[in-house]
Amino acid sequence: MANIGIYIELKNGIFKKANRELLTLAAKGGHNVHAVVFCADPRMYLDELKGVQVVVQVQGSDLAYQPDRYAATLAAIIEDFKLDAFLGTFSAQGKDLFPRLAAKAKAGLVSDCLAVDLEKRQAVKPVYSGKLLAEYRVGSPRALFTVRPNVIPVEAVVAAGAQVLKKVELVMSEPRTRIVSVIQSASQRVDLTEAEIIISGGRAMKAKENFAILEDLAKVLNAGVGASRAAVDAGFATSDMQVGQTGKVVNPKLYIACGISGAIQHFVGMKTSKVIVAVNKDPEAPIFKKADYGIVGDLFAIVPLLKEELKKALG
Repeated sequence: MANIGIYIELKNGIFKKANRELLTLAAKGGHNVHAVVFCADPRMYLDELKGVQVVVQVQGSDLAYQPDRYAATLAAIIEDFKLDAFLGTFSAQGKDLFPRLAAKAKAGLVSDCLAVDLEKRQAVKPVYSGKLLAEYRVGSPRALFTVRPNVIPVEAVVAAGAQVLKKVELVMSEPRTRIVSVIQSASQRVDLTEAEIIISGGRAMKAKENFAILEDLAKVLNAGVGASRAAVDAGFATSDMQVGQTGKVVNPKLYIACGISGAIQHFVGMKTSKVIVAVNKDPEAPIFKKADYGIVGDLFAIVPLLKEELKKALG
């Protein structure tokens, strides 16, 4: 039985859904699971962490995310608790933190995993812009994996014995890099990397104001709103909405592409979506070759109709 660690990522103090996926993965093999959470009071997360044998609370006077301090602290935890593997989410923070942690902990890292076998220390991840899937095996004594959100079905984790709470202090070394400020998105959209439904618009949206029709449909479906790079470059959408090779990689259950032609750069960012629906007035648009369902028509007529019909269907 291996000792597995999980980095519990919080967003504005909120326990992210991707953490539950990691807990499900770690619990499947009957491993001794350690959940590491940087917070002043871990009690508010104990219900979410049922089934975890050891909760490691990192405490300190300033717990704001600073990558060098977090990496140094996690490396010390991996050493002190003799963790064989350590898991995190392939998020913006995970992409920043885990390469630093790999260097600090002298561990092998496989990022953006679609599947992980903790027993064999193997993982499957997309390569060459998603054209191929490659299998990696970590040969170093310690293994790090970041997992793409929405690839592991969340299951209830059964508690195994008493839960132990351990406290450690944040390593307060002088960081070489420092996050000075974080500019939040002006809107309160659903996080695209964790969204189960995403509605995206392309250049055919024609104007920033027209994204309101996608927002209206998103409210009905509790969905996130994304955009192609062409829409972002044209100023119709903000950069935090961009889906694609140079934007966010998403993995929803349903992806609705409105007025998006289907260039490969966009497709690689959403190709693992379970169901893809395309709305485009050009019947020859490449997106139709990749979509599960296609609607040929003007998105400005189709999207409002979809909204009204879905409102009826969903009550």
